[in-house]
Amino acid sequence: MATYNADAPVLNNYHAVVSAFSDFLTVAIHTILYERNIYPQSSFLAARKFNCPVRQSRHPKVCQWIQDAVAAVEVEMLKCTLSNTSLVIHAPPPSSAPLERFLFSTSAFPSLPSSEALTPFNDNPPPAADLPEQFRAAISRLSSLSSTLSPLPPDCSFTLVTELRDDVDIHPPLGPDTPWMAAEPGLQKQRKRNESEARAVSSKGKDLGGVRTTPIRNVESGAFVMEMWVEEGRGKFEE
Repeated sequence: MATYNADAPVLNNYHAVVSAFSDFLTVAIHTILYERNIYPQSSFLAARKFNCPVRQSRHPKVCQWIQDAVAAVEVEMLKCTLSNTSLVIHAPPPSSAPLERFLFSTSAFPSLPSSEALTPFNDNPPPAADLPEQFRAAISRLSSLSSTLSPLPPDCSFTLVTELRDDVDIHPPLGPDTPWMAAEPGLQKQRKRNESEARAVSSKGKDLGGVRTTPIRNVESGAFVMEMWVEEGRGKFEE
């Protein structure tokens, strides 16, 4: 079994790396929803995680949605199919345009067969004692972004979006028995097969990249290598 735990993580196999990511992603989503005022801040309670103060929604349905969404991401992460996960904040109807996209890039995570998720890494890494500290710094940075980002309009919505790696044999996990649905075209990469290489060539949808990008933090500890940034979309600045 994975040996990850929040207080003294040991990232000795891929499953432990993914568990650490899921743990952090859950806290990050609650933090973003609080800091960007997606729900009234009075609906969040004070808690502690990674030995630092955090905010957690107290609404059962919001908590359940986040739990289910992160669990669905974890399933795909264990298949080594994802390069990015993003929390996308949309304008209220009728436009519903993407306004902000918080990116968690895990493209540098190991890529291996899913059957080897519990196989120990060859280098037998020691406990990643600095990982909670790095998570703490990343959450602190997320908590301060509201002073950098321009305000959002009221009644925004949000969703969790994943992007696939560019390997040609990776296909979207769509179907009646999966929790996923296709993202709007502007948030999709157009993937075409490169016949000369065993990979796909991607082109960006119009809402990928945004018009302004703000770095958040990189987290690196052993096999855990993640980049974080936020993109502000053109819809946020159009009159």
